[in-house]
Amino acid sequence: MAEHAALGFDPAPGNPAAVLALARKLGASAKSLDEASRVVTDLVSHSSSWQGEAATAFRASLSRDLPRYLASAHTSLAEAARRLTGWHDTLVAHRELAARYEAQAAAAKTEEALTDTRRLARELAAEHAAAARRVAATLNAATDKLAPKEPGLLASIWHKITEDPADALSNASAILGFVGALVALACPPAGLAIMLVGSGLSLAALAMHASDPKFRKSLTDGLTKGQFDADFWKSSVTLMGDTVGSVPGVAALASGAKAGTAAARAAMAAAPEASALTGLSPGATAFRQAAWSTSDDLRQVESPLTGWALRTSTQETRDRVGVAVAGTGALTATLDYGPDNETVEHSSTSVDGARGVLEDAPSAIRKSGRVWSELRP
Repeated sequence: MAEHAALGFDPAPGNPAAVLALARKLGASAKSLDEASRVVTDLVSHSSSWQGEAATAFRASLSRDLPRYLASAHTSLAEAARRLTGWHDTLVAHRELAARYEAQAAAAKTEEALTDTRRLARELAAEHAAAARRVAATLNAATDKLAPKEPGLLASIWHKITEDPADALSNASAILGFVGALVALACPPAGLAIMLVGSGLSLAALAMHASDPKFRKSLTDGLTKGQFDADFWKSSVTLMGDTVGSVPGVAALASGAKAGTAAARAAMAAAPEASALTGLSPGATAFRQAAWSTSDDLRQVESPLTGWALRTSTQETRDRVGVAVAGTGALTATLDYGPDNETVEHSSTSVDGARGVLEDAPSAIRKSGRVWSELRP
């Protein structure tokens, strides 16, 4: 405060040299980002002089958004450097004026002259503070554009769903399977309806995965080239889950179709002069009843391992174990929407694979055999 003893305060605090040094560093960083942006843009572009398998692999590893982020960061840093340079000039001018007011206050001969000088200094302090706030606001705005913000939880989940809708259907099916099994403890019809919806989602997921070239490639590379990597195992477990999950739905449709067709034909045979729509109502009724009956029967089919392990247990205990098994599928499906973590992903694949081999697949085979024996002519 000795530097401004006559005024009693510093009207224009700040260090012009430090501000100028920071502005120059930001300018140099902006220049480096501009060069990096141009290099990455050229590398990503297929018109680049770098061609071949290595170039293709490198381009595939780069995010499509990286050039845009680099360009945005360059623009932001360049703007921040420009604003700081301007603030440096303003700071120098304000400090020169503050020094002049300090000299006037020290030389004041009367109290009135000292009061006038201090009033001017306070006006300078207010103008200086306002200018500093404006610069801070522009710097904050520039900083906000330096890098993409991490998406919120809902935005992240939605992004994963839209990025891979087939996996989203598989996950939804697993979650509905658990919810259906849980609801079935108190209200079997409602639980069965929920599980049927989940089975339908598994069938849709199976169709989407089967039509995805990337998904098929991860499987064929493992089987034909011996590339049994994480992608192969994840795809294999997903395919198994979709397949076994769709069995109840397919079985219900097949059983309902057989019964509905037979009922419609019988109704039309009984009234040969009637219109072709005569068999529609009895056919639909038979379809619904047969599909529901088949689904309810299959819901109670256990895998051989579970049946053997719980052979002396009550039905209530068996049902609760079934809910717990379905709960593991719901848990791994939910974890798929958490932060990316290789350990969690590999663990989820292992849990799903073990459950599929020990529980879901044997149960699906037993269910398929039962339905086939009923559908055979």
